[in-house]
Amino acid sequence: MRQIPRGIWVLLAANVVIALGYGLIAPALPAFARSFNVSFTAASAVVSAFAVMRLLFAPTTGRLVTVFGERRIYLIGLLIVALSTFACAFAQGYWQLLAFRAAGGIGSTMFTVSAMALLIRMSPGEIRGRVSGYFSAGFLIGNITGPLIGSALVSFGLRMPFVVYAVALLVAAAVVATQLREEGGRPEPGGRPRAGVIAFRTALRDSTYRAILSSNFAQGWSSMGVRVAVVPLFITEGLDEGAGMAGVALAVFAAGNVTAIVVAGRLSDTFGRRPIMLPGLAIATIATALLGFSPGLGVALLLCLAAGIGSGLFAPTHQAALADVLGNRQQGGSALAAYGMASDLGAVSGPVVVGFVADRAGFGPAFVLTGVVTTIAFGFWAFARETAPAVVGRGPHLTDAEPDAVE
Repeated sequence: MRQIPRGIWVLLAANVVIALGYGLIAPALPAFARSFNVSFTAASAVVSAFAVMRLLFAPTTGRLVTVFGERRIYLIGLLIVALSTFACAFAQGYWQLLAFRAAGGIGSTMFTVSAMALLIRMSPGEIRGRVSGYFSAGFLIGNITGPLIGSALVSFGLRMPFVVYAVALLVAAAVVATQLREEGGRPEPGGRPRAGVIAFRTALRDSTYRAILSSNFAQGWSSMGVRVAVVPLFITEGLDEGAGMAGVALAVFAAGNVTAIVVAGRLSDTFGRRPIMLPGLAIATIATALLGFSPGLGVALLLCLAAGIGSGLFAPTHQAALADVLGNRQQGGSALAAYGMASDLGAVSGPVVVGFVADRAGFGPAFVLTGVVTTIAFGFWAFARETAPAVVGRGPHLTDAEPDAVE
């Protein structure tokens, strides 16, 4: 089996540090905002500002990656998040904290889009699924362990997690800057992007790319949005369990998720993307739609486990499919930005819409609605073309078919 290139290991290690930091500040951020004597809504706005700025700045990031190159934008994004996080630690008022955290969202989308571009370009076709699986697993591991470390750091003050995360990001940036060599992504003379860059409109003509957008939106809606914001409420309010059990439910989901992620990438490299995507989406759809009708905690935990397995099957697989579609020697700045925006849009809108339905009609219909979202993604994938090199060969990438499609 082909070995993973050294540069990818550098990105994977940096990804774990980044994800660890997200979880690191999660226990402290709402409480830190509340320490400025603001409402719960205002405290929540600090959390939302980060996601909103990611969403708004994604199109600009796509263009920046195309013009200046992935590595440069990746490093700038890391530094922006590091500096804004460090500034959060010394915020003297609510509005300062809000502004600094929003600035972090800009840096976050910069390194997210550029990291995906680097992974796509550097990953050999026959191991793209494995690389995507490691990338997803690293992010998940960081998100699981981060809150545990963050909770311990809070005992030293609400500002301490921000300082630790900022320092960790600076170390990660230094490692990437010294260990990841410059490869392509430079603009041509006159500031014009090189030929072969995929425009979003060009990518959108591909059935698999449309399916990827739909499943990434569903991933953001269900796994990143509803799971974090609504599932804990269902456990505590719908099933009348304690807050500790809400944490157990999230941990069970994560356990199923990481178990599936470990094998999904390798399986999709061998058998193709669709044979892994379709069962994953089906499992996630059924488990999520039934969750709101759980008669007790035991059934709810089993459904959380199943939903985690389903999500773990399709999350790394559609990342690998994205690499198949865009190819590994060209850039797809706007196409990559749209991929990230789909997830962010789902993560921002999902909790709001599902929470509204839960208020009006109960948790049952609310989770059914989330099942509908993943069902739509299933429909797109049912008619998508297969892209795995092991199944279809190299095949014509969009970059090959339309070399002059420049955004």
